[in-house]
Amino acid sequence: MRVLFDQATPVPIRGFLVGHTVRTAAQEHWDTLKNGDLLTVAEHAGFEVFLTTDKNMRYQLNMVGRTIAVVVIGVQQWPALQSHVALVVAAVNAATPGSFTEVDIPVD
Repeated sequence: MRVLFDQATPVPIRGFLVGHTVRTAAQEHWDTLKNGDLLTVAEHAGFEVFLTTDKNMRYQLNMVGRTIAVVVIGVQQWPALQSHVALVVAAVNAATPGSFTEVDIPVD
């Protein structure tokens, strides 16, 4: 799958998404776009999953008719996320067109 990382998504996750093509919004020069516009552009570019740490996405977006899946990670800090990265990988692997998934990261 083609996966797009939002601005604050911890880049080290990339190494765990084996078999996926991962790009960041900054690499695509989309870092100034707002969420709705960003998702539309990403969909048109063939991205299948949008990975973000923006917990407000659920309230900002209407996923009806979307072909891109959104996966929201509960924390931004890599040290807190690192031991639970398998939860993120599982959510990305299970993503389906138009789905919205929140990954709750347990507090250690």
